[in-house]
Amino acid sequence: MDKEKKIRVLAAKPGLDGHDRGVKVLASALMDAGMEVIYTGLRQTPAQIVEAAVQEDVDVIAMSILSGAHDYHFPKVMELLKERGIEDVLVIGGGIIPDEDVPALKECGIAGIFGPGTNTEEVVTYIRENLKRR
Repeated sequence: MDKEKKIRVLAAKPGLDGHDRGVKVLASALMDAGMEVIYTGLRQTPAQIVEAAVQEDVDVIAMSILSGAHDYHFPKVMELLKERGIEDVLVIGGGIIPDEDVPALKECGIAGIFGPGTNTEEVVTYIRENLKRR
């Protein structure tokens, strides 16, 4: 891990999903692993997520969704990042995402997808190994 700068992670809950226990558990694990976590709170639009990522100068965007709207919100975040010329942020997603939806999400640029029950250490390791340092 880069010692001079902590990994900055934006933890976001896009859409109308009101369940945030999972993202809070992940945020806590990332902080325990020495990362700096900014949690945007519930019911964020893709535009709000991208704006927060820009303002906070994050290395990673970690989105969690349980509502089934991942097939809209995740690609929209990627589209907005591309529009702003942001290509050096690692974007991961988690929540209840059917296996058949994963290929399309990865194709649009979501680097990793983590389902319910994923060990938080697996996510920490994934971030460290796949970080796109500027």
